[in-house]
Amino acid sequence: MKKIGIGIGAALLAIGLILFYLSWRTPSLSENHGKIDTHLYLGDSASQPLIVAFGGGSGGNDWERNYLKEKRDEFLARGFAVLAIGYFNSGQSPNTLDRISLDAISDSVLQIAKRHPQVDSSRIILMGASKGGELVLNLASRYSHFKGVIALSASHVSFPAHTLAANTSSWQDNNREIPYVPAPLTTLVPALMGNLYEAFTLMLEDKNAVHLAEIEVENINGPILLLSGTQDEQWPATHMSEQLISRLAKHKFKHRYLHLAFKGGHVEPLNHFDKVFEFLEEEFKK
Repeated sequence: MKKIGIGIGAALLAIGLILFYLSWRTPSLSENHGKIDTHLYLGDSASQPLIVAFGGGSGGNDWERNYLKEKRDEFLARGFAVLAIGYFNSGQSPNTLDRISLDAISDSVLQIAKRHPQVDSSRIILMGASKGGELVLNLASRYSHFKGVIALSASHVSFPAHTLAANTSSWQDNNREIPYVPAPLTTLVPALMGNLYEAFTLMLEDKNAVHLAEIEVENINGPILLLSGTQDEQWPATHMSEQLISRLAKHKFKHRYLHLAFKGGHVEPLNHFDKVFEFLEEEFKK
């Protein structure tokens, strides 16, 4: 029994030392830092507003994939061009969601929009789901050439990078990390068990960090549509969307903003793109 006790103690000490080392060590930036993958889909009409579409935390370029082809084609049929973007784990982009460069994305989007005469570069709308929702809110709050946002199952704060130590931000802008809500050690067990909802809920208990990491959505230069599922199993998307709405109301946001919550899980907003198309027709096709 004594040997077993010593063995367990040594293992716990080793785990503690590893965690301490990881929390102290800042990972190196990817050699592909600042690079993204893009695929532009154009319709036949002139002066097409541009939907810039981002996927979530699984990486890759979601809006190139077949499961979203029907929605992508619907955008084109309605006169909108679609720019699908892979910002990590998508080829030439960084392998990991870690300090993704917002200014690099912004510059690339604007260059692509201006390079194609069929695209109306004065009407660029950002759309993202989950982690991509967090991304587009951060982007639009910093760059006024983006004229609207559609965020599905999004957050009102920035969270850590998807690295083992989680000790850097998911985003950076002009070489400065965006403030984020850190992951305390209490999130380790639920995260390892796959209970992401509990892990994110524990992170949001740090009110001071939440305050510092709130996305300044009142700076967005256009209307905002938020969609969430009330039974989201990944993170408290409906609660976080309500926090976004409260912030916009507090700052007397001058553009239209709307949050639609549906009964369902993390991907439920994908079943309600009729609301997305309705929003776009009202705001950008008048």
